[in-house]
Amino acid sequence: MKDWFEDWFDEDYLALYPHRDDAEAHRVAALIQSRVGLPAGAPALDLACGAGRHQRALAERWWTVGLDLSRIMLRAGREAEPDAPLVRADMRTLPFADGAFALVVNLFTSFGYFRDDAQHQRVIDEVARVTRPGGWFVLDFLNAQQLRRALVPFDVRQVGSRLVEQTRAISPDGRFVRKVITLADEDRSYVERVRLFEPRELRGMMESAGFAVVDTLGGYDGRPHDDSSPRAIVIGRRT
Repeated sequence: MKDWFEDWFDEDYLALYPHRDDAEAHRVAALIQSRVGLPAGAPALDLACGAGRHQRALAERWWTVGLDLSRIMLRAGREAEPDAPLVRADMRTLPFADGAFALVVNLFTSFGYFRDDAQHQRVIDEVARVTRPGGWFVLDFLNAQQLRRALVPFDVRQVGSRLVEQTRAISPDGRFVRKVITLADEDRSYVERVRLFEPRELRGMMESAGFAVVDTLGGYDGRPHDDSSPRAIVIGRRT
């Protein structure tokens, strides 16, 4: 059986979420630069890069490879930047040498997609393997506490000529958030399911893999993290 993310990140995703803007990507890249202090041109990896908006912003600072599983998202990235070094692979088995990168980033909640936590730990173990000693890992994730409080169970929006219905719910065990996106006029729907990791769980997985966690931020403006923060951005350094 396919996982939900194998089907969802396609042309419909690109059409329904056109607001994934470059300005925000540049704010994220500037925040990362202010925290890690790497020299220009250092090798970096944008893990789960999607259509490449963060990869392009990071590439203005460092030599940045983008990796994603979706052929369609990578094609969109190549259309935006034909010379971008983009790679198709599963994040659980990275096709790079040990210590290949000085920086690895995983941004915009591109984590927590698997059915069991052993697979999530495997991803972070792979990140640790390809990060050189003294290198950095930045994991930008949703803030689970804030999401639980502010969850909108249902909404409807118009995207061009398309009517999009979205339903959201927390799983009975409280560990996942599930969103169903329905194209109401087309009899077609997609599902997202993301593990609601708490920051302490993310830090624990990173430390288990060999990162020393140096900070947890609450937003792209660099604010400290608390339960009401919009994001949980965990920054670790490879030991």
